[in-house]
Amino acid sequence: MSLPWYIYMIKTCQNTLYTGVTTDVERRFKEHQAGGSKGARFLKGKAPLTLVWYEQVCHKQLAMQLEYRVKRLSRTTKDKLVVGGTSITCIFPELFAQADVDKSDRASEMEGNIND
Repeated sequence: MSLPWYIYMIKTCQNTLYTGVTTDVERRFKEHQAGGSKGARFLKGKAPLTLVWYEQVCHKQLAMQLEYRVKRLSRTTKDKLVVGGTSITCIFPELFAQADVDKSDRASEMEGNIND
């Protein structure tokens, strides 16, 4: 079984938002805060950093698709995500519908293998 993936947003001292993906939000946030070679270049010199939002998703592909799309959202929509005024599933329902189809396809494949 694979690890869950997360999409997250970090706010900088300049009030900008950084979006990323990871399997371990706490570890990744600490790497960004440390500012070393494992932290994102975009965040260097912009401390203090605040983890303002994250959400678990079912697999890496979905996390990466969401990261790409969230980065292109307006600041107003990102702020709504952060305060809970909307959800990622409401903004991108088509991605979650596809993830559900993929999940049921994998379950059917596994069931077929068990019955063989």
